[in-house]
Amino acid sequence: MNILLVKPYNISDHIQPPLGLGYLATAVRKNHKVQLLDCIKMGIKQGDFTSYLDRDNYDAVGFQCYTYDLPVLKPLLEMCKKRGMLTLVGGPHPSAVPEETMAYFGKDLDYCFQGEAETGLPMLLDSIEWKKESDKRGIPGLVWREKGRVIVNEKDYVDKLDDLGTPAWDLIRPQEYPEAQHGAFFKNFPIAPIVVTRGCPYACTFCAGNLISGRKCRKRSPKAVVEEIKTLYDKYGIREIHVIDDNFTLDKNFAKEVLKLIKESNLEISWAVPNGIRMESLDDELLRLMKQTGLYLVSLGIESGSDRILELMKKKTTTSFIEKTIRRIRSFGIDVAGFFIIGFPGETLSDIEKTIKFSLRLDLIRANYFTYLPFPGTESYESIKREEGLDKVNWDKFLFFGASYSPKGIDATFLRALQKKAFLKFYLRPVIFWRNIIQIKSFRHFKFLCKRFFNWILKK
Repeated sequence: MNILLVKPYNISDHIQPPLGLGYLATAVRKNHKVQLLDCIKMGIKQGDFTSYLDRDNYDAVGFQCYTYDLPVLKPLLEMCKKRGMLTLVGGPHPSAVPEETMAYFGKDLDYCFQGEAETGLPMLLDSIEWKKESDKRGIPGLVWREKGRVIVNEKDYVDKLDDLGTPAWDLIRPQEYPEAQHGAFFKNFPIAPIVVTRGCPYACTFCAGNLISGRKCRKRSPKAVVEEIKTLYDKYGIREIHVIDDNFTLDKNFAKEVLKLIKESNLEISWAVPNGIRMESLDDELLRLMKQTGLYLVSLGIESGSDRILELMKKKTTTSFIEKTIRRIRSFGIDVAGFFIIGFPGETLSDIEKTIKFSLRLDLIRANYFTYLPFPGTESYESIKREEGLDKVNWDKFLFFGASYSPKGIDATFLRALQKKAFLKFYLRPVIFWRNIIQIKSFRHFKFLCKRFFNWILKK
């Protein structure tokens, strides 16, 4: 079969290679023809999508689907069905609410996958091409219809991540992506993201990560990780690596093995951890190795300056421990960025003010203040669904900027104003302002920062 894998367009200013689709392409291309289309990178909106559909005789089109992609995907799936193409979606949203996903798209969606699909998608395509329809019940993670009823197959996780190979970098072409892919700054270019682990054993109530990759943390072999970095360096000219999984340092001995191999390789690269890492596993030896191998930035999911809210989030940390950890990281000359959530269920104005003051007290080079998003399938989402009703969630504005939810007693418009206030108070301090200004690499980088400033601060 001939399949097109699509990352749909949205107004995000994070333009980074679609690793998930890259891994799927590697799995599928063993028996089928596959192409990737990143609509965000290429600026392909709804009106332009048909011309790409008609460029090849595609049998099937698969879409990555986050919750905020729902209204965008609806007309795209309709276009595909009008051409007689098989339609599929996968990703966080169908993993969280598979039956609701099938109902939302209706007749325009043939199948969706929950969880990881590197095993299931090739099996589905094989069964369709070889007309073995009875095989569907044995396809892990498949969500399908039988006689009008939605059937959700059990998920399955690959324990040995090395068996999945690496993303189809030849189809992704990482060297063609813009400089500031994840976050607003970088040290070297071109940049490529990599995944070292999958799965998370933690139970943060707002996080949907485990819905795709499960609770067990699975690791690639250190050798496989470093071989991929070497390939990216030699074949694609990559000079900066972003480790985008959350648990690279969960097993600090594993992380040290990877870093020692990177050090032995003598690759002249910089690297960062833009999605965050767990603070509990950081010791001096690990931080020293991280610095020696080119690490310049660590992002931390700090989330709140209120110990009460941290407990509600089940973060299993305290503001005191966070402060100590940041001081420790900074002592090795590594910059720290922080992620914060405001508007969490049960949060008060006092809690939000604590978070803003806490962020200003910490030795951070950058801070991101997100309004709480009720991701389907998370514990906090289920709580809202049960106690407050989903009419509180504005799905059409389900974006990282703006406020699609606000807790009781706090108006959504006021919450957005607090978010803007936090950004301005943090970045307009002279020391922070100039520390960031001197890191601007080019006029194009400057224009990107202006766009981000507009989205986060000026946009209503």
